[in-house]
Amino acid sequence: MAHKPVGAAQTLAVAGSAATTSAFIHQSDTVRIVSVGTSCHVAVSAGSTPSAEKIDYFIRTDSEATLSIGSPGSQRVVGITTGTNTIIDFPEGTGSPFNVGDFVSLMVNNQDYYNFTHKRVNSVNNSAAYNGYFNTRIVVGNDSSGIVTAYNSGNAAELRSSFKVSGVTPGSTGTIYVQQVQVSGVA
Repeated sequence: MAHKPVGAAQTLAVAGSAATTSAFIHQSDTVRIVSVGTSCHVAVSAGSTPSAEKIDYFIRTDSEATLSIGSPGSQRVVGITTGTNTIIDFPEGTGSPFNVGDFVSLMVNNQDYYNFTHKRVNSVNNSAAYNGYFNTRIVVGNDSSGIVTAYNSGNAAELRSSFKVSGVTPGSTGTIYVQQVQVSGVA
């Protein structure tokens, strides 16, 4: 089986209490986790912060696992409204791949101050002609009220799903290496 790395990898020191990576921008349907120096239990979650327990997926000492994390969600952004919550507008007729409770990250070219990582989707409005507005619109729990520059719709912007990985050991210490991958071939 061959792996093609996707995005940046993260290293996480693991011990007897759960530790969690920073957020990954979801770009592949598979994550590869390598445990070095100890066995560990891991949890992968698109929720706010997973906390691995000693009943979660088990990886033996100095071995690896490739886990399915589902299809990544992404959508082009055509409008951003700032406030105590951030309102994200998608192109008319496209809908939202995100649901309430999903966690998302925003990347805006040439206007980095709009960027945020791993924030919760609070609501999705895809009703037609809502107050004269026909696009799908979501509300994200990101306080952007300090941004005073208008969003330039000429800048490419994309909202993507995100996730975190948590690990815990039976007692010893070690390291896990986490990398999204594309898998080809047969095991």
